[in-house]
Amino acid sequence: MIQSFDDFLEHLDIPSSCRLDKPVFKKLFLDNGVLDATDKKCLKDDISRVRWLYTLKPSTINIAAYGDDIREYPEVAVLHVELSNASRAARIAHFINRSIPYPLVLLFTAEMDGHTSMSISLADKRINQADKEKWVLEDSVNSGWLTFTDQSTSESEFMNSLKVTALPFTDFWRFYQALMERVIAINCAIHSGDFKLDVHGTSNQGAGRLEKLRELAKLDTQKAEIANKLKKEKQMGRQVDLNTKVKNINDRIAEIKGSL
Repeated sequence: MIQSFDDFLEHLDIPSSCRLDKPVFKKLFLDNGVLDATDKKCLKDDISRVRWLYTLKPSTINIAAYGDDIREYPEVAVLHVELSNASRAARIAHFINRSIPYPLVLLFTAEMDGHTSMSISLADKRINQADKEKWVLEDSVNSGWLTFTDQSTSESEFMNSLKVTALPFTDFWRFYQALMERVIAINCAIHSGDFKLDVHGTSNQGAGRLEKLRELAKLDTQKAEIANKLKKEKQMGRQVDLNTKVKNINDRIAEIKGSL
């Protein structure tokens, strides 16, 4: 059973040939010019340290590089980011991904309520067609915070599914997409209660589920906005209209959750 971050790393079963375990100094992020003032504050105040744990590339693991006119996946890097403050983890993931050109597996850890929690963040990257030397972040996903001491069945299944030998070795694009699918699946499990992967091994289901998760987030925002309006609304007719909108949103939310 995975009961600590070290247990998790051991369970990943990444070949020792991929191990790097070198510090990434904050100066790297300051020097590349992509950080704004808030990013710099996050870097200074929220990050304890960053370590480059593994580099997976054709010379260290039996996986081929991938490249086409849109994407280049020559390797995958696994970084460990220790946070002293986890509230801006999504922002930190964004600027780290903008700073390092490779596909990244970002493993965040933070102390929460006396226990170590972990969050996994991934982001697809494509070549900037206007400037081939730059890249654009596409879909970004994160697992949410997972504890090692109190895991749900879905969370345990998610962690177990990340073992490297359970992932496709065809090329790094498919390898990374399989990781993306697993992070999407744990987000779906929050709503459905079940951790389910695409049994056909295609990325189409993952993309469709990600769109549904985004729609759920938008619907939750809309529902909250209507709830605020309802608190202030005095006219009965208007209250009925707003309540009808809430019911329609709830119906749509139930429909989406049932399809995850």
